[in-house]
Amino acid sequence: MKKAFATLLLCAAVGSAFAAPKAEIVRHKIPNSDFPIALAVTIPPTATIHFISGQVPAVVNKDAPGDSLEAFGDTRTQSESVLRKIKEILQGMKLEMSDVVKMQVFLVGDPAKGGKADTKGFMEAYTQYFGAGAQPGPQPNLPARAVVQVAGLSNPGWLVEIEVVAAKK
Repeated sequence: MKKAFATLLLCAAVGSAFAAPKAEIVRHKIPNSDFPIALAVTIPPTATIHFISGQVPAVVNKDAPGDSLEAFGDTRTQSESVLRKIKEILQGMKLEMSDVVKMQVFLVGDPAKGGKADTKGFMEAYTQYFGAGAQPGPQPNLPARAVVQVAGLSNPGWLVEIEVVAAKK
């Protein structure tokens, strides 16, 4: 029994000496596209994954009723507010927007746009953080992403909710 245990320990020690190198997070580009999202993102087992709950916009007009569009602004204003919140949450966790690997965006149809989701307004805010238009400079670590229009969110004044998954080695 002692001999079998010693052999097992030796095999484990030798195996760990030849362990595979740590893999990187891989962002697969959309072929022939400059659209600022990833086709897919591969996360190695050596990365820590962080799930950030859905974030909603901050009030921009305290004089407006708390359940109104006037209180929170249009889709672009709300998207900027939500992305700013996400950036602050990530920084509090010692992460950056470049660590975001997956984004789920919920947009409510904007009455000013005939009830259709204002994806253009959302993209104007999004590209401030991801892709060639990011500030202060290009941010090539693009997340896999979905944008869906929903019938509503829990506050009638909200047009945007965003949740993200971040990963870092």
